[in-house]
Amino acid sequence: MSDTANSGRETRLEHWHSKEPFDPQSVEKLTPEQEQYYMASQWRMMWWKFCRHRLAVVSGIILLLFYLSILFSEFLAPYELHSRNTKYIFAPPQSIHIFHEGELRAPFVYGYRQRLNLETLQREYRVDTNRIYTLRYFCRGDKYKMWGLFESDLHLVCPDDQRRASFFWLGTDRLGRDILSRIIYGTRISLTIGLIGIIISFTLGIILGGISGYYGGWIDNVIQRTIELLKSLPQLPLWLALSAALPVTWSPIWVFFGLTIILGLLDWPGLARAVRSKFLSLREEDFTTAAQLMGASPPRIIGRHLLPSFASHLIASASLAVPSMILGETALSFLGLGLRPPITSWGVLLNETTNINAVATTPWLMYPVVPVIIVVLAFNFLGDGLRDAADPYK
Repeated sequence: MSDTANSGRETRLEHWHSKEPFDPQSVEKLTPEQEQYYMASQWRMMWWKFCRHRLAVVSGIILLLFYLSILFSEFLAPYELHSRNTKYIFAPPQSIHIFHEGELRAPFVYGYRQRLNLETLQREYRVDTNRIYTLRYFCRGDKYKMWGLFESDLHLVCPDDQRRASFFWLGTDRLGRDILSRIIYGTRISLTIGLIGIIISFTLGIILGGISGYYGGWIDNVIQRTIELLKSLPQLPLWLALSAALPVTWSPIWVFFGLTIILGLLDWPGLARAVRSKFLSLREEDFTTAAQLMGASPPRIIGRHLLPSFASHLIASASLAVPSMILGETALSFLGLGLRPPITSWGVLLNETTNINAVATTPWLMYPVVPVIIVVLAFNFLGDGLRDAADPYK
């Protein structure tokens, strides 16, 4: 037993003396994984951390699909925006089936039989299982102009015989117009107004907040007092007052741009405050002083050195500000003070639900609120993920 212990001790001593002497100037070699991590840029580390936020990634995919859909609204909608079918006024949603009497078939819908109830003066619809309308894909239907430029009649899905058949997956409104098609068309307006409004808001917030935080003095006092004045006014009544001030003689397009400008002009004070606070701390940093000593102009220092230092914060703020723009447009249009027909948005569609009787008898008119909820939640979850990813070393 002692011989075994002695031999083990001698082996360890030989191993110790065989090692190379310690060199404090030597650099430890990194593994490829360590090198990829330690040498990664800030944007790459933000992307890695964002990808670990599962809910934010899913929300980003959902929003990407929504924004891609606005490029092909005419193709995705089963019917043209103003297409009316007077035979199916206030028709309830039709379910899609793949089985008929136990037999597997291509996706289809059952037709409706309707009659007028003379007591309530309302149309009553009954599913007729003898009327089977097979759904076709990449089919010819209502004619439209893609983005108002190219004429076409190609649709993603439509019934096999549009003269007799019907396909109203989400029902119809008081004029016999397909709710699903109008929601798809309204997506373009509701999502676009949020992007344009955030561009206006961010331009004003970054410029005025940057000037206030970088220069300080009386310029800072003037801008901050203006922000406090705007913040002291109640937001919703101010929206209502400015929207009501838009001339009724304006065309729907001018009303759209006017409402977008109003939403952008009223949303910049919060961002300007955030930019000012960042600039007050960053202007005292060594890299800002070095840029000043090298003769860089204030616009160059702000644009090339200060703004990139918290660009991640701006991205997160933008993702959280867009839903407020969408909700603002929806609320104003719902109250009749925003967009007006023939422009179609989610708020304009919800304006038809102001009559409680219509909601009680035709609850499918409330379906346009579903994409509003989905988009607002997706933007909030995406903003949370971006805000967490903005600090990759946390």
